[in-house]
Amino acid sequence: MEAMYYEKGKDNTVKCHLCPHNCTIKEGKVGICKVRKNIEGKLISLNYGKQTSYAYDPIEKKPLYHFYPGRDIFSIGSFGCNLNCDFCQNWEIAHGTTLTMEIEDEDILLLGKSKNSIGIAYTYNEPTISYEYIYHISKLAKEKGLKNVLVTNGFINEEPLKEILPYIDAMNIDLKSMNEDFYKKICKGRLNPVLKTIEIAAKHTHVEITTLIIDGVNSSEEEIEALTNWIGNKNREIPFHISKFFPHYKMQIPQTSYNTLIKAKDIAKKYLDYVYIGNVWGTDNNTYCPNCQSQLINRQGLGEIVGIKDEKCKVCGREINVIY
Repeated sequence: MEAMYYEKGKDNTVKCHLCPHNCTIKEGKVGICKVRKNIEGKLISLNYGKQTSYAYDPIEKKPLYHFYPGRDIFSIGSFGCNLNCDFCQNWEIAHGTTLTMEIEDEDILLLGKSKNSIGIAYTYNEPTISYEYIYHISKLAKEKGLKNVLVTNGFINEEPLKEILPYIDAMNIDLKSMNEDFYKKICKGRLNPVLKTIEIAAKHTHVEITTLIIDGVNSSEEEIEALTNWIGNKNREIPFHISKFFPHYKMQIPQTSYNTLIKAKDIAKKYLDYVYIGNVWGTDNNTYCPNCQSQLINRQGLGEIVGIKDEKCKVCGREINVIY
């Protein structure tokens, strides 16, 4: 499939404009993402329609806590990534070689509405580098009344982001750090394009943000303050997910301590109404009213709405940012 968002250059080179790397790619070579290849002067998407993983996941696993709580969503992923994070949790499909399968559009749509699924989540690897395929499928899904969810690093240029946003119902965006050096050295990317993605997306669709906290790397009080204050200045009702680091891929340092996560949550709650700690057993991830602290969503089992009626807290009447 010929890629979108590129221009032809001299000597059969092409320049890709999908993500902020803006790779200039010589004939026969691929971009940083490893899935957009220059073939005879045309930029070709190598992973179009090719899946490495699929499953029915709880929506909370994305994580999305304020978007159809308690429901499942059919989730698919391909291969490749336009960042190269030292701590990558899915490096086998992001940067390795893996088996793929092709699933017909009709079957993807059927799976997206089967088993009480609300739609399709594009996840596991970085979905935006499968841009042409997701743009195609998300339009079809929208026509069928299905929801489209992107779980993304947010490293995409403004024009392609704005073109696909009308078909996207929710996004979980990784904000890995507020430190440019962190993005440059550890993720091989840049911070500002991610901040821009969050700003744009939050005006057009439901957005939640995840930050993986790594002890001694991006865990300082100053950095958590800066990160959550920035989000809060955009909208303090954006749900914020703190994720625990476990040693993986190139980063083999000790896992993040529970105390570090709790401290980060306490700081974040100064600026944000909804803060959750993910991938840690036993934490309280129920949703509470920011005004009266009554329970709104119980997550002891599946997400169950217990304190919201007509998009307001049953007890105090405050408007609540939950789609259900």
